[in-house]
Amino acid sequence: MSTTAQGQFTRTAPAPSAAPRQVPVLWLALLATPIAAGANAPVLILDDMGRSLGVRTTAAAWLVTAFAWAMAVGMPLMATLLRRRGARTALRTGAGLVLGGTVLVAASPWLPLTLVGRAGQAAGGAGLIAVAMSLAGNARRMGVISAGFGMLGAAGPLLGERLTGAVSWRAALAVSVVALVAVPVVGRHAKEAAPAESRFDTRGAVLLAALATGVILLPSYPLPALGAAVVAGLLLALHVRRRPDGFVPVTVLRTPVFRTGTLIALTLSTSYFVLLFAVPRLIADRADWSTGAVATGQLVALLTGSVVALGFAAVSARLGRARVRAVLLTVGATAAATAVFADAAPALLAAAGAAVFCASGANATQSMDAAAAVPAVQRPTAIGLFTLGYQLGGALGPALATALVLG
Repeated sequence: MSTTAQGQFTRTAPAPSAAPRQVPVLWLALLATPIAAGANAPVLILDDMGRSLGVRTTAAAWLVTAFAWAMAVGMPLMATLLRRRGARTALRTGAGLVLGGTVLVAASPWLPLTLVGRAGQAAGGAGLIAVAMSLAGNARRMGVISAGFGMLGAAGPLLGERLTGAVSWRAALAVSVVALVAVPVVGRHAKEAAPAESRFDTRGAVLLAALATGVILLPSYPLPALGAAVVAGLLLALHVRRRPDGFVPVTVLRTPVFRTGTLIALTLSTSYFVLLFAVPRLIADRADWSTGAVATGQLVALLTGSVVALGFAAVSARLGRARVRAVLLTVGATAAATAVFADAAPALLAAAGAAVFCASGANATQSMDAAAAVPAVQRPTAIGLFTLGYQLGGALGPALATALVLG
C-alpha cells in the first residue's frame, strides 16, 4: 500500500477518544475467516459428496461453484446493505444466512436443496466479511484478516477430509458456522446507519449479478455464458450512465487505483483457486502421493504462504504501491508456470504456497488501496466491488480446475 493511501486512512481515522471502541482484530478475523475453511473443505472430498448425493463428481463440484457465486454476488449486496443500514444490520443478516444455510446443508438429501444451503452460507459469509473488512481500517489489520483467510483456507482441505472420515462430509461443509461465535462481540461495536435518502438501485444490482453469473459460467458453458456476460455488461454500462450514483457508482469505476487493484486481485485469486483444486490431483498423477500425504503437504505449503503474506502486508506501506504489485505479479506468474511444467511434488506444493501468498497479499494491500482512493462515503461500496472481483476468482478457479484437470 502506498504512503499516500496510508495517509488518507490516517486522516479519516477515528478521533483518539473513539479508539477504545475499535474491535480487536482477532475478533474480526474470527468473524470473517471460518468462511474460507468452509469454502475449501470440499477440495479433497468431492468424490464422497457425489456418492452420497447420487451424482457424479463433476456435478458435486457445483457445490463449490454455487458457494463462490453466492459469495461473489453477495459481497456488493452486503456492502450496500452495510452502507445504507449500518454494520449491525449487515451483521445480523449475514449471521442469519450462515445459520440457515448450514441447517439446509446438514439436512438436505438432494443436490439442488444442498446448493441452496451452500449459497445461503456464502451470502451470509459475504455479510460477515464485509463487516470485518469495513472495521479493519488499515493494511496491517487487513493483513491479519487476509492471512487468516489463507490459513483457514489452507486448513480447509485437510479439515474437510478428516471431518468426512470421522463424521460426515456435511460436517465438513458446516465449519463456517464457527464465525457466529464472534457475532456478539463485534455486534457491540457495530452501529446502525442513518436512513438512506435514495432508493435502492435494484436494476443495477440485478445487472451486476447477471454479469458476474455469466463470467462464472464461462468455463462450463462458454458460448451462452459469454453472450449473457456481454449483454449484461452492456446494459450495466448504460444503466451506470443513467444512474451514476447507483449500485455501481461511476466515481468508483473511474478510479484507476480501484480498477487496477481489482484486476490484480481477480487474476491472482483465479490462479490461486485453480492451483488449490488442481495441485492435489497433479501430485497424485505425477508423484503418486496418497491423499493424506497430499493434504498434509498442501496444508504446510498454504500455511507458509499465508504467514509470509501477513508479513508482506505489514511492510507494504514502506515498499510502495508499484513494488508491491510487481512482487505479487512476478511471484504469481512463477507459481502458475511451475504448476504447468513441474513434476516433483515439492515444486507443486511450493507453487500452491506462492499462489496463496499472492492472493492473500493482493486482498490485503489492494483492497486498502482501492478503498483509500475513493470518497469516504463510497468506501464500503468500493470494498464490496473489489471483493466481488476477488471472489470471481474463487468461482472461476474451481471451474477451470474441473475443466482442465478434474473432469
